[in-house]
Amino acid sequence: MISYNCVLFRIITFMQYSKQDRSVLEEKFEWDLIVIGGGATGLGTALDSAARGFKTLLVEQSDFAKGTSSRSTKLIHGGVRYLAQGDISLVYQALKERGRLQINAAHLVSKEEFIIPCYDWFSVIKYLTGLKIYDWLAGKYSFGKSRFLSRAEVQEKIPGLVDKSLTGAISYFDGKFDDSRLAVNIAQTCIENGGNVLNYVQVIKLLKNVEGKVNGVEVIDLLTNTSHLVYAKVVINATGVFVDDILKMNTPGAEKMVRPSQGVHLVIDSNFLGSNSALMIPKTSDNRVLFAVPWHSKLLVGTTDTPIQEHSLEPRALEEEVNFILDTASKYFKRKIDKKDVLSVFAGLRPLAAPSKNDSNATKEISRDHKLLVEKSGLITITGGKWTTYRKMSEETVDTAIQTSKLEDRKCVTKDLKIHASTSLQLSGHLAIYGTDMDEIIKLTYEIPNGADQIHPFYPNINAEVIWAVRNEMAYTVEDVLARRMRMLFIDAKAAIEMCPMVAQLMAQEMQKSPIWIEQQILEFTQIASEYLLESFHKKEEVIII
Repeated sequence: MISYNCVLFRIITFMQYSKQDRSVLEEKFEWDLIVIGGGATGLGTALDSAARGFKTLLVEQSDFAKGTSSRSTKLIHGGVRYLAQGDISLVYQALKERGRLQINAAHLVSKEEFIIPCYDWFSVIKYLTGLKIYDWLAGKYSFGKSRFLSRAEVQEKIPGLVDKSLTGAISYFDGKFDDSRLAVNIAQTCIENGGNVLNYVQVIKLLKNVEGKVNGVEVIDLLTNTSHLVYAKVVINATGVFVDDILKMNTPGAEKMVRPSQGVHLVIDSNFLGSNSALMIPKTSDNRVLFAVPWHSKLLVGTTDTPIQEHSLEPRALEEEVNFILDTASKYFKRKIDKKDVLSVFAGLRPLAAPSKNDSNATKEISRDHKLLVEKSGLITITGGKWTTYRKMSEETVDTAIQTSKLEDRKCVTKDLKIHASTSLQLSGHLAIYGTDMDEIIKLTYEIPNGADQIHPFYPNINAEVIWAVRNEMAYTVEDVLARRMRMLFIDAKAAIEMCPMVAQLMAQEMQKSPIWIEQQILEFTQIASEYLLESFHKKEEVIII
């Protein structure tokens, strides 16, 4: 039996675990809202809608958070760089949302100390002044007070940081989280509030009535290969970097609303800095912020900002992006990072809102970071933004749906709505990310054969987690489990490939799949995971531009 370094606890109340009902696609009734897109904003919008009592359906062409929403820098933050740009209102709103999210998803969102190294006294004064304003803006949602650290304190806190010419540092507090785990829990919360969320359902057409108003979607259930016509009073396009694909279904040749930007992250061993604190480099050679954040016992380093023309569910890191991160980190890390030290590299596309050539009253510029658009057909599109403000964006999206349709005016209730599995108990061990579900997974280890066996000798993940993901977290593929439920693909790609055969066998047994399915899953996952290893890199000129 594996030894758990965790708090074993019981939840006395009855818990309704989240189950999908894919048969709703065959129903002929009219939904209040259909949300297209299962990333942060789409899931948040579906939850907001369902929590208000609307009949809500969300459809996602792949797995929840498959795209941008599982590929973030893992930060829940107000945005220090926005403060430097003078966007006080954006920072103020983000800090409020940061605080709410830490309360509502306490098992996944935690406070983290960030340290900004300073190599002259001007930098000390500049950053300390700015971060005191940051603290003040947070108000009652403060995560902790910023302060000056002496050179000796910095050396103690981050022994792996280059200290030559170091004057000191500024310590401040922000949040970190597990992005795709939060996405799955939001999906579960939506179901528990009466909504329906379906992954692997692709929209292929927008339906319109005789007046030209969008009143539904035609979809294909990719798990059953069946098509369905589904009707609704309002359809919301929340597909991230794919919003333009849906907009073109509404209006062929529509102006692009999104300008993708690629961000790349490297995952290395935590001993490179030897610290529980995160490092923040406020200005790199490309004028971005570089973070080194402790995450799942590793160190996540990034990010880049590379404008691209294509969008993909599996964007590829470019060699120059990797080299940029390695070169920049080498200026601050005492121990040089070689490519062989990188355990996983992943790329994500930011759905930045492109400036419109002909902005009209139909377009509401909520902030520089996200945008709401209401088409003449009634289709609502939400794009841009970031994880921290997903709830507020979702609230504004549903408010817009109410204002532009025949929906009843109902108030948002998500400000204080607890996300599935959230708990104020201090849990430890690798199962802590499951929150209140942790105890149920431990119980499952006794109910299934070899449930407590580790899948990989170097990592604590166990067989019961795979079964749990299939039964309760809407996982259908090996990639769903290893990439977005366990996070192993993002933590250590090579280890994830080694875990793949066992995970496929466990899933096949639980889902009653054939040996052919196992072989296909192993092949497909291995192909995807190989892109997270450095030897598979593609130079920029090799990327196909569309």
